[in-house]
Amino acid sequence: MKTFLSFIFIPLFLVACSQDNALKHDVTATESARLNEWFDARYEEELQMSPMTLTSLGRKDQYDQVDDMSEAADDKQLAWLEGTVKDLQTNFDYQLLNDDAKVSFDIWMYQYSLVKASQPFRRHGYVFTQMQGAHAFLPNFLINFHRVDSVDDMNAYIARLGGVSRALGQLLARAQLAAEEGIRPPRFAYEGVIDQSKKLLAGAPFSASETDAPLWSDAKGKIDALLAKGDITTEQAGELQSAAEKALLEHFQPAYNNLIAWMEADLPNTDADARGASALPNGEAFYNYQLRDNTTLSLTADDIHNIGLAEVARLRGEMEAIKDSVGFEGDLQAFFEFIRTDEQFFYPNTDEGRQGYIDDSTAFFDFMKRELPNYFGILPKADLVVKRVEAFREQDGAAQHYYPGTPDGSRPGVYYAHLSDMNSMPKNEMEAIAYHEGLPGHHMQISIAQELESVPQFRTQAGFTAYIEGWALYSELLSKEMGAYNNPYSDFGRLITEMWRAIRLVVDTGLHSKGWSEMQARQYFYDNSPIAEGQVISEVRRYLVWPGQATAYKMGMLKIMELRAKAKDVLGDKFDIRGFHDAVLGGGAVPLSVLERVINDWIDSQKV
Repeated sequence: MKTFLSFIFIPLFLVACSQDNALKHDVTATESARLNEWFDARYEEELQMSPMTLTSLGRKDQYDQVDDMSEAADDKQLAWLEGTVKDLQTNFDYQLLNDDAKVSFDIWMYQYSLVKASQPFRRHGYVFTQMQGAHAFLPNFLINFHRVDSVDDMNAYIARLGGVSRALGQLLARAQLAAEEGIRPPRFAYEGVIDQSKKLLAGAPFSASETDAPLWSDAKGKIDALLAKGDITTEQAGELQSAAEKALLEHFQPAYNNLIAWMEADLPNTDADARGASALPNGEAFYNYQLRDNTTLSLTADDIHNIGLAEVARLRGEMEAIKDSVGFEGDLQAFFEFIRTDEQFFYPNTDEGRQGYIDDSTAFFDFMKRELPNYFGILPKADLVVKRVEAFREQDGAAQHYYPGTPDGSRPGVYYAHLSDMNSMPKNEMEAIAYHEGLPGHHMQISIAQELESVPQFRTQAGFTAYIEGWALYSELLSKEMGAYNNPYSDFGRLITEMWRAIRLVVDTGLHSKGWSEMQARQYFYDNSPIAEGQVISEVRRYLVWPGQATAYKMGMLKIMELRAKAKDVLGDKFDIRGFHDAVLGGGAVPLSVLERVINDWIDSQKV
């Protein structure tokens, strides 16, 4: 029997519980806010170590500086990072944080664990390759990232020509140290770097020529723009041109000549027949680290290889179905040959054909912009443009790629296409690739991340390859649901690009873990896709100099699709595709294990 006192106690107890919960909420909010402030302060310290990152974000701090690219600088940054981790663990109570602050905490710790684990392999990552070497990126940075709005900006540009030269020398020293340890990229990579570097020195002011070298053309163009705006006088324009020319001749040219000379001298020491990472000293451990870094999963090379084989088999079945639906008489290999060679699938190899590729890609983005609100609640603010890759770094058949804009929108995101050989750029694949690189792929995901205001700034710039590339590959399939690919050949092109990423799982692990030769890898591509020969060669050589990176795409896509299937299964009629996509994109790039936790929390929140 309840007593009078029990009726008094119950409401008092409820009031006490309510007060305790409110107090706990206040403590959690305070600790989480304090942590976010700490993250923003630490990230600002990190940014100040990289003037080039500041520029890429649209800021003009240290605008006349170029990053220190020496091993000593890496050591300094690692020591700083270790200090932040100690501070983080000592001064914050993880259990008092809210869920989102815990995600931030875990990401910071995860990033540190990867940097720490990379230390035994600090010289294994190739410094200069035909794919992503700083010899090409540094000039591209000045051309496309260093905005000149004033005479001070132009003086900073000229100062950076000297900084680029210093950085190139530091990187050359690192490549030489690696070579002494028997770590060199294959011969084709050396040949690519030499060729690209010579193109940067081709033309005026490095030689008597009617054609300007890329950076000289860029510098003059930026000076002329200041003159046209009336910001400088003709005399000042001449002085700036003289200073830029001097920096190019006295700093830039000698630095690139040194790089070319060393690589030409070292060329005979390279492997004419390319070998995978496992052939390097401690190469197996290095490759396992690369798989962990790029996939953010604890899977072996054998695991990934077998997943790839299964995906290739599944996609071949879908390809067969489309082949039959268009009434093609012949087997899949014959259909591949048809797709690979029929003129209807290619633009003319002319300037008009190149412009057609750019115009049609732009039209795909215009279509997608109209459809996005039906599938996403969060939309990007930044604009997106399509450009041809600059001539000095353009390669026949090389992959299209994306460069993010600035968080404030002052520089748009750019979808770049290599258009030197239109016979390597098939029409039926271009739609899927545009969605991958642009909308709803990289541009959308990265722009939304950069524009987030609810997370610490470091998370707006986080880069986890499996998440980023997994989202972009998922976007290719999602685009079909959104009404894209309005003919079977475009849909077959989508399957080609997905097959491309499935093949990567097999080929990357084959090259770096199973002793495959370059020709074996190429043949596997030919057997399972109609991808043009130039693209196949470029792709396989990309994997050879960038171990593990190619596995991230399909592994990330599979995880996102797995989580979506789980959400639909658990929520049934309560599943909302817009809500799911916002949950995936609304916290920036994260490791796949963290993404799974985020989606599980979202599923729980939707059950009520």
